[in-house]
Amino acid sequence: MDAIIKPLRSGKPDKPTDIPAAEFQVTGIRPDIPRPSREEAEVAVKTLLAYIGEDPAREGLVDTPRRVVEAYDELFQGYRKCPAEVLNRTFGEIAGYDDFVLVSDISFHSHCEHHMMPFYGKAHIAYTPVERVVGLSKLARLVDIFAHRLQTQEHMTAQIAGAIDTILQPRGVAVLIEAEHTCMSVRGIAKHGAKTVTSRFTGAFHENPEQQNRFLSMVRGVSV
Repeated sequence: MDAIIKPLRSGKPDKPTDIPAAEFQVTGIRPDIPRPSREEAEVAVKTLLAYIGEDPAREGLVDTPRRVVEAYDELFQGYRKCPAEVLNRTFGEIAGYDDFVLVSDISFHSHCEHHMMPFYGKAHIAYTPVERVVGLSKLARLVDIFAHRLQTQEHMTAQIAGAIDTILQPRGVAVLIEAEHTCMSVRGIAKHGAKTVTSRFTGAFHENPEQQNRFLSMVRGVSV
């Protein structure tokens, strides 16, 4: 298949309204630009093995290029999925429910786009629906789509909030992500256990500090 990973950056700040709505209606792959074949990708892995001083032909490494490419297919499967398709089915039987819906402690793992090293943690998502709600598992699937791409935590936070805001058009969205980055914990400054926290609020959550505080209290397990 002739395709390439689609760059998601723009020159504007990463506010939900600054991420083009069209980005949420398609996969992360551009069919108009060729990408290397699987065989070429395996050759690239062999080159990296040789670069670190290994012998790609030795018994323990003969199948490593194939395994690495297969692992990449799994770890970065988010490029092949469309956010809108995950959120497109909603339900209207909510008996007049008018409070926000919170799904907390959504575990995820992703890869930093700067060093291609893992970062992992939990996402907490709330939105205030208008007449219809989305299946709860769909929010977790949305997190996985963006997590299974090369990322920064800040951009991933904005993408999740932006997708929900754009596709579901609720009264407000709140997203909080907590993660440990191995590019910081196992290399460089090597501070194991350091946690990065990012958040994004739109609509009612952005305009009403009480709603923000209530969301944060519920995420932290504090009685409200």
